[in-house]
Amino acid sequence: MAIAKAERLMNLALCLLGTRRPLSKRELRGSIEAYMEAGNDESFNRMFERDKDDLRELGLVIETVENLEGETGYLARRDSNRLPPVSLDAEEAAALGLAAKVWQQARLAGAASGALQKLRAGGMPEAGDPLGGQHSAIEPRIPVHEAAFEPLMLACRDRRPVVFDYRKSTAARPETRQVEPWALECWRGHWYLAGYDRERGAERVFRLSRITGKVRSRAGTYTAEVPDVVTVRETVASWAGESADRSALIRLRAGAGYPLRAKATAVCEGSDGWDELEIPYGHGLDAWLVEFGPDVVVVGPADLRADVMDRLRAVAQA
Repeated sequence: MAIAKAERLMNLALCLLGTRRPLSKRELRGSIEAYMEAGNDESFNRMFERDKDDLRELGLVIETVENLEGETGYLARRDSNRLPPVSLDAEEAAALGLAAKVWQQARLAGAASGALQKLRAGGMPEAGDPLGGQHSAIEPRIPVHEAAFEPLMLACRDRRPVVFDYRKSTAARPETRQVEPWALECWRGHWYLAGYDRERGAERVFRLSRITGKVRSRAGTYTAEVPDVVTVRETVASWAGESADRSALIRLRAGAGYPLRAKATAVCEGSDGWDELEIPYGHGLDAWLVEFGPDVVVVGPADLRADVMDRLRAVAQA
């Protein structure tokens, strides 16, 4: 009966970590059952080299040493493979807890929860309410409804090219895109992918809700260099016509509209229960402001105020 690869890797790691001197291939073959069943020397050598590379990829530091008899030996010193103790203060623990909650709707929920459990077992302090009592009802989440999110997240992580059908907002039919994905980012409740479009030979940003059908992976490596900083939000904001030179002035009820406050470039707290905020003014702002209902009053510019009032009248008539 063939021994599972995971068990074989574990046995090899234990041998390399437990030895006080370098072990040769011959000694390792005689100590690990799976290698005894490998058959001829060629099969064993291929298996051992793959296992050694896999362990190194997983983070195990394996040293190669030549002995006096000319044989190559291997060992993994414990001091080279021991992580320093994890020490977090209350604020750092709260930030990690908040980040884990953000991912509870996505595929990373299980990994985030497991990581928190391990850190707490190692002595990480229990996080209290990082936002304060009056905001304790806030439950941060990243909404993930698009089927394309998971395969694109994995493709970004593994640096793997993808192909998908994409329908632009101005097009009636989708087009096939061949993309080298760089990063995913959420902006105003929508997910966007930044990457290198091979056919157009340039960086492009795609809204996930406009991807139709399945995302298909492709073999091969990237042909374009991945930039150190990928500015997804800035690119999308520029498409929406937002700029620092154009802003809107609104009145916002005190204690309401946290997303607007986070977006504001200036805030003036009022004594009448209303605050004045300046926020970037771009395409789609009128529809966003309507979502806050009676908690928002648009002061200017006049065209934005008119658009918001028209939308509110349409809602009232409906």
